[in-house]
Amino acid sequence: MTTRVLVVDDEELVRSGIVMLLQAAPDLDVVGSAPDGPSALALLDAAPAELVPAVVVTDLRMPGMSGIALTEALRRRADPPRVLVLTTFREDPDVRRVLLAGADGYLLKSAAPRDLVDAVRRVAAGETWLDPAVAGHLVAALRSAPQVADQSPTALARLTERERQVLTLMAQGLSNAEVAGQLWVEPGTVKTHVSRILHKTDTRDRSQAIALAYVSGLVTVRR
Repeated sequence: MTTRVLVVDDEELVRSGIVMLLQAAPDLDVVGSAPDGPSALALLDAAPAELVPAVVVTDLRMPGMSGIALTEALRRRADPPRVLVLTTFREDPDVRRVLLAGADGYLLKSAAPRDLVDAVRRVAAGETWLDPAVAGHLVAALRSAPQVADQSPTALARLTERERQVLTLMAQGLSNAEVAGQLWVEPGTVKTHVSRILHKTDTRDRSQAIALAYVSGLVTVRR
């Protein structure tokens, strides 16, 4: 099976480079590209079922409609695609906002030649991709929000020791299959643990749970 991808970036050269990187992977199929958010939404509205993307790769900063606004619009759709956001700057203050808007991961553009294909695969599989080069700044931003700092110890106290192990490995960037291999359990068991972690910590998705792991100090940022 191939994963259908839509690429959104206002810079034509960057957009073409992203498309080329993704098309080189045999299991990824770029079904369209757009220079801005409104064009991307129009493409989605007009796409036949066989060309509806499973993942949207979008720039964070675009004129008119930002990656944040596009992510919010995509999350409101009846069957929303997964969203991977690309950012240029390590200290981009909008990374936290786009994750809260519902993005499933973010990646520095400078790391795209190395990591983009894997990031799309992870996001398509229902997992989260958090670029470690940006994670430190994200944690600092989250720690500045009192409600997050106040919530984290209580939320983590609800987890079993095994659930803490799973959350730690998730935050270190491991997929469900890799977590299963580390803990010598079935991938289905890991999925069950992830669901329980989200429920117990009152987090919406993996990215929020991973952010909580960093903020609480359960996991430290790798340098």
